[in-house]
Amino acid sequence: MRIGTWTAAFLILVTLTIAPAPLGAATNKDDQFEALRRFSQVLDMVETHYVKKVTRAELIQNSIKGMLEQLDPHSAFLSADDFKELQVSSSGAFHGIGIEISQDNGRLVVVTPIEDTPAFKAGLKSGDIILEIDGEPTQEFGLNDAVKRIRGPQGTTVVLTILHKGAQQPIDVTIARGTIPIISVKTQELEKGYVLARITRFNEHTTKELHDKLNEYAKKEPIKGIVLDLRNNPGGLLEQAVTVADTFLADGLVVYIQGKDPQSRRDFMARKDSDDLTQVPLVTIINAGSASAAEIVAGALQDRKRSLLIGEKTFGKGSVQTVVSLPDGSGIKLTTALYYTPNGRSIQAEGIVPDLDIPFAAPPSDEDKNNKDRFTFREKDFQRHLENANGKKGKKKGAATADSDAARVIIEKDNQVRLGLEMVKQLPKIKEIR
Repeated sequence: MRIGTWTAAFLILVTLTIAPAPLGAATNKDDQFEALRRFSQVLDMVETHYVKKVTRAELIQNSIKGMLEQLDPHSAFLSADDFKELQVSSSGAFHGIGIEISQDNGRLVVVTPIEDTPAFKAGLKSGDIILEIDGEPTQEFGLNDAVKRIRGPQGTTVVLTILHKGAQQPIDVTIARGTIPIISVKTQELEKGYVLARITRFNEHTTKELHDKLNEYAKKEPIKGIVLDLRNNPGGLLEQAVTVADTFLADGLVVYIQGKDPQSRRDFMARKDSDDLTQVPLVTIINAGSASAAEIVAGALQDRKRSLLIGEKTFGKGSVQTVVSLPDGSGIKLTTALYYTPNGRSIQAEGIVPDLDIPFAAPPSDEDKNNKDRFTFREKDFQRHLENANGKKGKKKGAATADSDAARVIIEKDNQVRLGLEMVKQLPKIKEIR
């Protein structure tokens, strides 16, 4: 199951029972037949009189696409190629620029750029409007068509005309496509015993990556506190969001989903595990780019009073899409439910509000960089990174020194991480006061 892509197989059994129909049922059937009759008339008219030759199969497929796309920004028809791409994007690497996009009133909107991807490095931000793709207006594209045009072979470029949030004039941004990495968890020691755990998305391996990295650190140093960074995380697999939240919860409800039928409610629970970190102080950072599965984790930790949330209000993607495969290899993605936090809050279009609203504030020296380095750290900041053979010559720093230098840079540049560290250090004292 995936927030945005919940894979399932449906077998539809139709049973015909001959019985007198109530008057109301007859009226409903008349209405249905009238709608089908009108559709058939338009279909015949277009097939016969349209200026170009078009097949009935094309017309019906386009009708299905239009029907689904008019429901909400996330329901869609998936061609056989689209269906394959959807499966690849949740399990392996793929070529593109690394953004999660959606449609809002015909506008193509960036939900969030994925960290360490070409889109992120090019300065795209959550809320940006994509007006054109390679000079063609995006109003003419469906969501899947736009995704196809943005993706492409590694090394090729795409030109996006972007209107940044609050800007008066759009700008053209040329981005070279690359391989979008599948590594979803990064860790960095901020101070002795205090770890920054950055989750960039929720794919098939996210929980294992998180456990492996935290266990690796715990073998060297007892963990005193964790700053969990979910900023600009576009979401992903529901099961992974549940197990990540479960890492910090001993038991109880994490999230539930419910569709049109009240009986369709499904609860997802935390369970005890040897890798759980239920007693370690925890602060979670969120922002407007935290969406879908990231909001599930944040909402669960907040409702269960397990973590202090700081940062900015999240994106507000709280719907579940069911992906149904069709016999010809195509499929449909249909919104079938909303998800709710343990306290019964629907996040759809509302988002998660942090306990402490702390906007990101770039240091003055970074203003000229257009916030390019905000809430991130680079390859050179990681432990055991490979040195550049053409770089500056000089004395090699030890691993501990390089690590502390990287932490200092992050803390200096990122006021939200800086506050997160200070708060997580204070949480044990606050609990004692209570």
